[in-house]
Amino acid sequence: MKIRLAASLLGLAASGLAFSAPAMAQEEAPSEITVSGTVGLVSDYRFRGVSQTDKEMAVQGGITVSHESGIYVGTWASNLAGWGTFGGSNMELDLVAGYAAEVASGLKVDVGLTWYMYPGGASDTDFAEPYVKLSGTVGPANLLVGAAYAPKQQALGKVYASGADYADGIGNFGAKTDNLYLWADGNTAIPGTPLTLKAHLGYSNGNSGLGPNGTSVAPTGEYLDWMLGADLALGPVVLGVAYVDTDISKSQSAYLQPNFSSTKNGSQIAGSTVLFSASASF
Repeated sequence: MKIRLAASLLGLAASGLAFSAPAMAQEEAPSEITVSGTVGLVSDYRFRGVSQTDKEMAVQGGITVSHESGIYVGTWASNLAGWGTFGGSNMELDLVAGYAAEVASGLKVDVGLTWYMYPGGASDTDFAEPYVKLSGTVGPANLLVGAAYAPKQQALGKVYASGADYADGIGNFGAKTDNLYLWADGNTAIPGTPLTLKAHLGYSNGNSGLGPNGTSVAPTGEYLDWMLGADLALGPVVLGVAYVDTDISKSQSAYLQPNFSSTKNGSQIAGSTVLFSASASF
């Protein structure tokens, strides 16, 4: 998962003045376009449970422009290090476009595509991932289920079967692989408090080796990731804490070494951790 900080919408209004005899001010009309965004700091950027910043801090931010029809476009970025660098890039830049609509009372469908970019990295790093999300409320809880399927692409291909093959340059160059990610999110506010409890469960199925740049979107090929946490709203600022983990063990990922570990001390980058975050939305 990517643990991305949610952006709240800021409505833009257009106003006009009509001049007549006598002159009368016109009522403000709602804008067809809304712009929303967020900036934040996290103690570790975990994408689907795996550290993308070598278990170090990340600065992140994004902006989304939405039309009243439901069409939206946006971008989101984060710094990278270690496993997450995808061939030398120190930044992930995502481009997003989609359409969201309420299909029934309280039930919303969101269909779109994310283009993952790694500027300055090696070739064959970028990949496209279409997604569909269904969200709604059940009692006091907000629930979301989603599916993201990236069709076969070189950036996701099983080029190297192991970390040793990557080091020796022995691989199936030009290989392509697809990737599936299924997930469910939930949150609920505690009445009378600024606290919100949140949870996430994800399932990945993809490349069980290493891609063209010695990484993989689905390390070990098939695994689960999960998160339990809470957010504290202090005006426009949200402070968060979350426990994040995967079911990837050291023995299961041994064949990916030394790639799939911290560059500082060789520690597990998909093991349990407590993440802290602070964000501000506009």
